[in-house]
Amino acid sequence: MEVGGYKLGSLVIEGKTKQVYDLPAVPGHVLLLNKDRITAGDGVKAHDLVGKAAISNKTNAKVMEILNSVGVKTAFVKIASDNAFISKKCEMIPIEWVTRRLATGSFLRRNTGVPEGYRFYPPKFETFYKDDANHDPQWSEEQLVSAKFKVNGLTIGQTEYDIMRKTSVLVFEVLEKVWATRNCALIDMKIEFGVDEKGEILLADIIDSDSWRLWPSGDKRLMKDKQVYRNLTTVTEADLDTVKRNFQWVSEELDRLLPPNDHLVVILMGSPSDEEHCQTIKKHCVALGLNVDIRVTSAHKGTEDTLKIVRHYESLPLKVVFIAVAGRSNGLGPVISGNSTLPVINCPPVKTDNVDLDIWSSLNVPSGLGCSTVMYPEAAALHAAQIHGLSNYIIWSKLRVKQLNNFVSLKTADKKLYNVE
Repeated sequence: MEVGGYKLGSLVIEGKTKQVYDLPAVPGHVLLLNKDRITAGDGVKAHDLVGKAAISNKTNAKVMEILNSVGVKTAFVKIASDNAFISKKCEMIPIEWVTRRLATGSFLRRNTGVPEGYRFYPPKFETFYKDDANHDPQWSEEQLVSAKFKVNGLTIGQTEYDIMRKTSVLVFEVLEKVWATRNCALIDMKIEFGVDEKGEILLADIIDSDSWRLWPSGDKRLMKDKQVYRNLTTVTEADLDTVKRNFQWVSEELDRLLPPNDHLVVILMGSPSDEEHCQTIKKHCVALGLNVDIRVTSAHKGTEDTLKIVRHYESLPLKVVFIAVAGRSNGLGPVISGNSTLPVINCPPVKTDNVDLDIWSSLNVPSGLGCSTVMYPEAAALHAAQIHGLSNYIIWSKLRVKQLNNFVSLKTADKKLYNVE
């Protein structure tokens, strides 16, 4: 049997809505084949839904491509056909990781007295053990850690739990930002993790309209997710058509998510001798997804030209942040700040023999100026990214992933040295 030009090996596992096949020609990978099938209530309610497989496949691919683009580690590789995709081969952890922004659904049944729509900040996080016979019971952190699941040689302990908890909330918050650009509220969602053959934890399985609650304009009456199907006491062909149209709407909205490209970081250096410092700033900016221009101008020796450059960037239909690179008597940053409403970050190229004076000339600016000062190129890039991240979900997401990676590195190093779990 072949799908998308790939010869399928043995069936690894079959679920209610998909099949997973080994790929002999692509070691370490599998093919996930979606079914034209919709289920609810742990499979008690189930119907054929022609076209659902292709819609789910497209939805999942778009979501995973967004997550991959900002640095989230997923098992998704690429689409193989209309109803199938290639994934890294993982052994799945038998837990559903649920993140909620608003209280609704099962949370209300388990927490009587909480009104529907109660807003969680930070998002509420829960875990459920995958057990259809017992309706996926909720598990506590202590239960999960104590279970000591052995998955592809990796024991799931406190460190692994903490990493997946942080990643789950991050994935929710990234997709919440994404859907907000379409005026659609992400209410809650569930994800799953697997462990690949290298022992690395990856976001795995599928994220589609079975995975979340979506309320356009934040209005529950406009819901476009599988809850519409769950709420049906009887299911007609017309009902199934409505569910399918909702799923198609979700897929089409994701197609309209063009990554914003309306920002720019302009690095201005007071002397060509500072180019190496500026190139280092640019490298860190590019790693965070920032567009960068580098210019040479001196506020002391060419004030008129400096202001002409500033006016040029003010005229562009872009959100612009200036990074001023000037040492000794730093007039560049303060002059820009005093003559523009755009953000200005000083990052002087300090020299060891004059570090105090170099920094002081950037810090001791006249009253009425709002330029900030950082010492290191990476700090300048991060500061610029935080400003642009306020209006750009891609940059914001890259910052959040960077924070997650810092957390994971520390947790992993601590586990290795402490060696207790």
